[in-house]
Amino acid sequence: MPTLTPTADVHDAYPRLTDDQIAMLRSCGQKRQVCEGEQLFRAGERTDEFFVVLTGTVAVVEAHDDLEHVVQWHGPRSFLGELGLLEGQTAFVSAVVNRPGEVLAVGSAALRDLLSREPALGDVILRAYLLRRTMLAGTGTGFRIIGSAFSADTRRLLEFAARNRLPHRWADLEKDTEAEALLRRLGVAPEETPIVVWHDYRVLRNPSNAELAQVIGLRTESAAKGVCDLVVVGAGPGGLAAAVYGASEGLSTVVLDAVATGGQAGTSSRIENYLGFPAGISGMELAERAVVQADRFGARIDVPAEATGLEQGDGHSVVRLADGGRVTATNVVVATGARYRRLTAPGVERFEGLGVHYAATVWEARTCRLDPVAVVGGGNSAGQAALFLARESPAVHLLVRGGDLEHSMSRYLIDRIERHPRIRVRLHTEVREVTGEDRVESVVVEDNRTRERQVLAARALFVFIGARPATSWLAGAVTLDGRGFIPTGQDVAQLTDVWEPLGRAPLALETGLPGVFAVGDVRSGSVKRVASAVGEGAMAVRLAHEHLGEVGAQSVR
Repeated sequence: MPTLTPTADVHDAYPRLTDDQIAMLRSCGQKRQVCEGEQLFRAGERTDEFFVVLTGTVAVVEAHDDLEHVVQWHGPRSFLGELGLLEGQTAFVSAVVNRPGEVLAVGSAALRDLLSREPALGDVILRAYLLRRTMLAGTGTGFRIIGSAFSADTRRLLEFAARNRLPHRWADLEKDTEAEALLRRLGVAPEETPIVVWHDYRVLRNPSNAELAQVIGLRTESAAKGVCDLVVVGAGPGGLAAAVYGASEGLSTVVLDAVATGGQAGTSSRIENYLGFPAGISGMELAERAVVQADRFGARIDVPAEATGLEQGDGHSVVRLADGGRVTATNVVVATGARYRRLTAPGVERFEGLGVHYAATVWEARTCRLDPVAVVGGGNSAGQAALFLARESPAVHLLVRGGDLEHSMSRYLIDRIERHPRIRVRLHTEVREVTGEDRVESVVVEDNRTRERQVLAARALFVFIGARPATSWLAGAVTLDGRGFIPTGQDVAQLTDVWEPLGRAPLALETGLPGVFAVGDVRSGSVKRVASAVGEGAMAVRLAHEHLGEVGAQSVR
């Protein structure tokens, strides 16, 4: 292997650990001599070791087209890895010793135990890992998706990778000249796309989301066997809070989500009014922190795992899954949330994933940097998206159907939007058409008072126009209100007769089924805020304990 040398676009991988922090890690690790060219871990493979460089240097590299590109350099006191190490995923990059020296190797189980006892050290490592994951995403590091922009399966894979914050690169079959050459090299015909090219040139031909998750290590090996104490359906803030509190209190806990952890909050570029984060926190970081926290307490998170039905019998609830699996639990927390409504206008469906987005994170923003964009909606999500996109976009059009922002947007967002020189708020405005050749180029809008139309130059359209509850899988099983949300507590007491034999009324967050609770946006009458969803998730665990006491703890841990 040739000697790796620094290049101008490669940065050193801070932070450095202090003597005290290294001493903590020494207590549960082993020193190891390493030689030039030795690989500490390889892209595409799992590693169960955490490395600290004591002497020498280590290069983090990505192999691409038979060439190795240096992503980061690690010198003395620096530690290797990124978020996947804590979440059991395969490595997206390789670590190669460039200058011989000594490393400290700590097993992943020992590391988790140490971080649970030393939260300050855990925070240093987690923050660095979150930043590194974002960096890998920004540089297009990771596996490759090759497919046509007009393929629904290509867009499905791209959305799945983005929602799960997985480093990846997309090669557009119509535009990328390297894509055709790579397909010939792999012996894949264009009509067989989309494909996913893994690090060792392993080819996944139009994989399902579950198949891709299995390769990456995102999904656990199987659904829970036996009866668990608590199954949480939905991994947004409410569901993850229930997982953290349930697992930390000793309940055997399984979390299921059809798409990704983070829920609707995970698509937010920045949440600025969440207690304890005065500088704000991105939805991605909040979700990743909660996932690591839940995993540390022993909760098992299974993504993607789509719930398709719910039934009860013998004092237990059974959640049916799309893949034919079943999870049986004494308590169920429904936290499936609500999903943004699709915009209905000519051109919108055609360009979904090609400039029309229903989230505004670094994953979507990287496709339209330095271009004018439009944001549809008058709530907090739309306001946060506009401010985030205005960091690099020369013009952000905020399109609001109503006559003001005060009706549904927080005051602090309104003030910042009104002061921002690159954001223009257009009230009484609705989208009538999205136009372009192979991606969004302009948006036709109409004043809903005068019916005057105007064409706005925009390379992307971000849509946040209200939400509908994700409760179709519960039809016929749980009582729903007229809008499809789940009534709980006293609101459901008179709607079903299951309570009289139990000699009690439904608990505060209990649905029309005993032992089944609803939290967050999916619950009828809920406050649509992250903090309230987290509070309800924690409260549901307390109520689950009451139900366990009623039926008797019968979990198989």
